Amino acid sequence: VQLQACGGGLVQAGGSLRLSCVASGTIARINDMGWYRQAPGSQRELVASTTSGASTKYADSVKGRFTISRDSAKNSVYLQMNSLKPEDTAVYYCAADVRSSWFGKSNYYWGQGTLVTVSS
Repeated sequence: VQLQACGGGLVQAGGSLRLSCVASGTIARINDMGWYRQAPGSQRELVASTTSGASTKYADSVKGRFTISRDSAKNSVYLQMNSLKPEDTAVYYCAADVRSSWFGKSNYYWGQGTLVTVSS
C-alpha cells in the first residue's frame, strides 16, 4: 500500500490550501485516515482524522479553519486549510489504517509528506 500526498506550497497568511492524498495497492478496507504535521524541531502531531463512518477529529489549533474529508470510492482523503497562519508551517503527512485482506489485520501507512509554508 502506498499513500501519495500533494497540494502543499507557499501561501500568505490568511490564505488557503487543499491537500489531497490517495491510497493505492492491495486494499480491502480503509479504516481511519488522517493528516499529521511536523514543524522543524517539533514532534509530529495529529492535525485531523476521519473514520470510515465519517466521524472527524481535529487538533484544537486548527478547529474552525481546517476541514478533513474523504472519498472512500477513491481511497482518498483531503484537508482544506483556510485562514492559514505562519504557525501552520510544517511538513504534512497523510496516514491511513488499511486492511489488505478481509480476514487479515490492518496496518498503518504513511505518505511521503508535503511541505506547507505560510508567510507572514
